[in-house]
Amino acid sequence: MTTAAGGPVDGPIEGAIRSKLTSLLRPSTLTITNDSWQHRHHTAMRSQNGGNGESHFSIQVVSEVFVDKTTMERHRMIYTALAEELKNGLHALSLNTKTQAEILKAEARTPQGTL
Repeated sequence: MTTAAGGPVDGPIEGAIRSKLTSLLRPSTLTITNDSWQHRHHTAMRSQNGGNGESHFSIQVVSEVFVDKTTMERHRMIYTALAEELKNGLHALSLNTKTQAEILKAEARTPQGTL
């Protein structure tokens, strides 16, 4: 199975990311988007013949494990958990890390009827 962009759906790296972050963070929300297809022509990816299709990911995660942690501490947790994947082809992560309280606070500030 492939995504609309032609990349693999839940390939081995994406599966490892999902498994490790679910175990570590016990998230209420975990969204992983494979953005690798957008980077297939970058120099680093061209040297790997376009990469393996699992080099760049966006991750949105909501977890109570993040309570009282700075953004940097949250990101370090994720990078540490994914150290093996980063050594073996994972090239870049775009992270959005929140607690449920932060999500609710942001929603309360958003005027009704806006997108």
